[in-house]
Amino acid sequence: MIEQTKRRHAASHQQVIRTEFKSVSADGHFEGYASLFGAEDLGRDMVMPGAFQASLERRGPRGVKMLYQHDPNEVIGVWHRVEEDARGLHVEGELLGDVTRAREVLALMRAGAIDGLSIGYHVVKAQADRKRGARRLIELDLWEISVVTFPMLPDARVARVKHVNRPNEREFERWLRYEAGFNQEEAHVIITRGFKSLKASPMAALSDGALARKIRSAALTIRP
Repeated sequence: MIEQTKRRHAASHQQVIRTEFKSVSADGHFEGYASLFGAEDLGRDMVMPGAFQASLERRGPRGVKMLYQHDPNEVIGVWHRVEEDARGLHVEGELLGDVTRAREVLALMRAGAIDGLSIGYHVVKAQADRKRGARRLIELDLWEISVVTFPMLPDARVARVKHVNRPNEREFERWLRYEAGFNQEEAHVIITRGFKSLKASPMAALSDGALARKIRSAALTIRP
């Protein structure tokens, strides 16, 4: 048993989360978060800021494989951007339309049937958090990110799946809460008092970041 445990920790690991797909376009391009910093998964692991930096400098985004369900025989696309930000590991990738499995995955993602990303990695440096009974992952060698079915990090939620047209109210509420940073009550205020005019607003041409700033500013003036 001891020998098996050592082999397990020396081998590859996966962290599966329900990620936040900021968008999934009809041509297979999508983006979201593959890992969230400081969030404890069901395996009691927490990825810390900076954990991916050295690995990404060595590999670059094309050195990180896009797989389906961690199966090395199921390469479904390529990553164009894989980078850390203040929140976690942000990724932008493309499902390849010439690959049959990728077309199936795209249909499932746009339907909301699959909403998970999972990172495959080797642990380079970790630290025990005895107070929480968890493990802090300080440095990881990231080698693949998979589209998966089941989550291990329940607090990471899907924001929305983008279609060609504008989002409906439910999709917009999810974006407000999980991308723009509003709580449930704030999102409700924005939707009930401003969503219908927003759909036809010139703000539709703004970037997500600029739109988020505009909405947050507006919310401060309309809170009861």
